[in-house]
Amino acid sequence: MVRSHHIEGYDNFVNFMKKFKAQGTVVCIYFGGAVEEATGESWCDDCVRAWPVISKVLETLDDSVDFIHVEVGDRPTWKDPNCSFRKDPTTKLLVLPTLVKWKTPKRLEGPQCEKEFLVKMLLCDDDDED
Repeated sequence: MVRSHHIEGYDNFVNFMKKFKAQGTVVCIYFGGAVEEATGESWCDDCVRAWPVISKVLETLDDSVDFIHVEVGDRPTWKDPNCSFRKDPTTKLLVLPTLVKWKTPKRLEGPQCEKEFLVKMLLCDDDDED
């Protein structure tokens, strides 16, 4: 089973990643809009459509994957041009949702995260050492 981690906000993300040790696993990070308590869903419509697809693929993976779900904040936080996630050179976020294979150039953005075959390719591909 995938090792899952859930983080809310930029500062928590930075602190988590400083301490995080992958121990030879594939590390994938999903950046999405914060989940609203009233609805139980993200304010981001694209994230709402992408999450079930990503979740389905995650259920098929083993413990060789660390999956980190990061909520970037509410809509005003994300839409601010000075949002820390947008400015950080390690995240390079332009679109929500974004799914990245950490420390590689591999990423899916926006509607790409809704395509099961693309999510599988990103999460299941282990040829990064070639």
